[in-house]
Amino acid sequence: MKYKLIIDKDAEEEIIAVVHAPSYLTEKIENLVCSFSGADSIIGYRDDEIRKLAFGEIECITVLNRKVIAIDTEGNHYSLKNRLRDLEDIMPSYFIRINKSTLANEHRILRFDAVFSGGVDAVFHCGYKEYVSRRCFSEIRRRYEGI
Repeated sequence: MKYKLIIDKDAEEEIIAVVHAPSYLTEKIENLVCSFSGADSIIGYRDDEIRKLAFGEIECITVLNRKVIAIDTEGNHYSLKNRLRDLEDIMPSYFIRINKSTLANEHRILRFDAVFSGGVDAVFHCGYKEYVSRRCFSEIRRRYEGI
């Protein structure tokens, strides 16, 4: 397999992949290219701090007390100015909806825990837990079974 990257500021951006047959890798590349919005971070606010949060360091984005909050890899909560549905459009494809008010970085989910009430919680690397709705969990399970 060959890889070639040409950086030309005057040329129109274009990605061409020549393959013998579609595969898991080509599907991942296509998802990455199609989901890339040109941005790789969002601005978060905490106390007197304003911070640029890279998508990879965000564990999840959720609504708490009617405010959109991003939780980073260390468990810090940052307030966001964007609405959740607007964020869903600009976040990469590895951010998946796990309930009505939460987008989760699937790379940062440590495990899924069964809860006594019959539900499922997503446990993130930072220790934060969030409820996973039944509808979303069935979609997540289909997604993992396809791997």
